[in-house]
Amino acid sequence: MADGAPELTCGFPRMHKEAGERRDYLPDLVAAAAANAREVVVESGIGSGMSLTDDDYLKRDPRIRASSNEEAFAQDVVITLRSPETEEFAKLRPGASLVAMLHFGTRPARVARLTELGIGAIALDRILDDADRRLVVNARGVAWNGLDAAFDVLEDTWPPLLDPSGPPVRALVLGPGAIGRHAVDAATKLGDPRRRDAYMAMGRAGVIVTALGRNITGDASLVRRLLSHADLLADASQRDDPSEPLVPNAWLADLPPHAVVCDLVVDPYLLEAEPPTVRSIEGIPRGNLDKYRFAPTDPDWCDSIPEGIPTDHRRLTVTCYSWPGVQPFECMELYGSQLAPLLDTLLSRGGADGLREDGAYHERALCRGSLRTFVTTHPAGVHGGRGPLGP
Repeated sequence: MADGAPELTCGFPRMHKEAGERRDYLPDLVAAAAANAREVVVESGIGSGMSLTDDDYLKRDPRIRASSNEEAFAQDVVITLRSPETEEFAKLRPGASLVAMLHFGTRPARVARLTELGIGAIALDRILDDADRRLVVNARGVAWNGLDAAFDVLEDTWPPLLDPSGPPVRALVLGPGAIGRHAVDAATKLGDPRRRDAYMAMGRAGVIVTALGRNITGDASLVRRLLSHADLLADASQRDDPSEPLVPNAWLADLPPHAVVCDLVVDPYLLEAEPPTVRSIEGIPRGNLDKYRFAPTDPDWCDSIPEGIPTDHRRLTVTCYSWPGVQPFECMELYGSQLAPLLDTLLSRGGADGLREDGAYHERALCRGSLRTFVTTHPAGVHGGRGPLGP
C-alpha cells in the first residue's frame, strides 16, 4: 500500500444479464486483489458458469470470503465486467469505486446517476495508455467470435459455400481499426482456421476481403457498389458521430439476398439521449449471448428496435453485445491479466479519488478512465468518440 493510503475492501458481484452470460473474474485476479486489500468479498456462486466453485476462490487467500450480491456491492472497491443496471448503483456506498465497462460516452443517464450518488467510477473501456490505446480489451475475441458465427450462418444458408467449385467469398469489413484488423484476419480464415483448412482440403476457393476506412465509407455510391458484391458485411467501424448511421437501412437492399451481416460494434439505440445514439448499420437488432443470430423474419427484429427506425430492408444478421463471452474462460483469463496491475495501482492509491493525473503509468491510465476525467472533459455529456468495443 502507498504511504497513508487506507487498506480497502474489494467486492466481486456476479453480473449475469442473460442466461448465456457465464463469465466471472477468475481466482487469479481475485487473489491478486486480496494481496492488496484488507478483505475481498465474492458473491457466492462466482465462477459457476465456468465450472468453478466458491472453494476455488476461497482457498487462494484467507482474506477472501463468499457472501451475498448485496454484500459484494457494499465494499470499498467493486469490480465487475459489464455495468450494473442503473437501479443497482444504489447498492454501492457513496465514495466507493466501481470498476466496469461503463461506456460513459454513450450512456448519459448512467453518468448522471453515478455522479449523483458520488461513485468514483472507472470505465474499463476508457482506460488508455499514453498512446491512447485501450489496456483492457479483447478485440481479437470480438472479431473472431463474430466472424465464426457469421460463417456458420453462411454455411447453413448459402449452398455455394460448400461447393468445391464455388466462387471466392467476398467479405467487406467496415473500419480497419483495433477490431477491424482482427476481422480481416478472421475473414480470410472463414472465422476459424479449422474451417479454412477443411475448405482448402476440398480445393474450394477462399475469401477476398476488402477493408474500408473513413476515406471510403463517406463515398455513398462507391460503398453501395461494393455492397452489391458482398457475401458478408462485417461492421467494425468507429464513428465520430454515433447519432448518424454509417450504413442507412436502404443500403441493405444492395446486398445480395444470401448475404450475412456481422455486427461487431453493437452500439445501442439511445434515441432519448442528446445527442442520440443509433446503430451503425441502421435497422438491425442488437443481440446478446442468449441470442445472436437473427433471420430477417425473426419477430425480435422489430421488437428490439425503437419505433421510427427503418427496418424495411433486412439480411441475416449476427450481432452480440458480448462477443468475447462466447469463449468465457479464455476471455476472463485475458481480462484478468490486463486488469491485475491496474487493480494493484487503484488499491494502492486508496481508490478512484486518490488517483493522480501525473502519477506513474498505470495511475495515469486509470485517471483517463475515471468518471471524474470524463465529466471534466465532456461537461455537456457529449459522445466520447471512442466507440465501444464491448465487454
